Amino acid sequence: MRAPNPGIRAVLATGLMTAALVTGGTVAAVDLTPVAHAEAAAPAGAAPEGVALAYSPLLEVAKRLPRVSAQQVLHLATSQVGVSENMYGGGTKFHDWYMNSDRAAETIARDGGTRLGYRNAAWCDMFVSWVGDQLGISPVLGEDAYTVRHAEWFAQNNRWGTTPSPGAVVFFDWNGGKDIHDIQHVGFVIKDNGDGTIETVEGNTGNGVVEVRERQTADVVGYGYPVYTA
Repeated sequence: MRAPNPGIRAVLATGLMTAALVTGGTVAAVDLTPVAHAEAAAPAGAAPEGVALAYSPLLEVAKRLPRVSAQQVLHLATSQVGVSENMYGGGTKFHDWYMNSDRAAETIARDGGTRLGYRNAAWCDMFVSWVGDQLGISPVLGEDAYTVRHAEWFAQNNRWGTTPSPGAVVFFDWNGGKDIHDIQHVGFVIKDNGDGTIETVEGNTGNGVVEVRERQTADVVGYGYPVYTA
């Protein structure tokens, strides 16, 4: 879901914002001045196959992280299928991890609320973020409980596009809109079915469960591309 909790204010930015890399629980400002033809010198895995992206500072960050592939991310994400929330809409390992993380303190400072406010909050983005944390690649996959801000982070770091690719983070608006600020849900792309649908793995879907789903690409706002290096 798009917002972490009714008690946590969603602070939307208007206009351009300074991009931030989530590194070691801190937020560091990054210069996003485009670098001409820099993609030619980018490391392997700089962009998904068939996706043309401008240079991103995340490419340098990835060099200091574990070598992780899109398939490793999808293996971990799909291994969580069946994990379900409790009767209050929370209580998963993803809630517990996020509310006790350093990142939670940063998003509370940004959006308001408290750590306990995440206990029963909508958790689709906590699930996505948990996967990145478990594999040690949060700085290049992003870490948030608010889908709009997570999508903005990808866009600000030149890792945003409209082509489905395995391991991409997919953001949805069930009204079919294409505005980042209207995003309502998030998951991972497993594959492009080539018929206007994609196969995904998502948290907090159906009746509050991790599930593999088939989704219409018409409901996709865009895709965030983590930097995979294996």
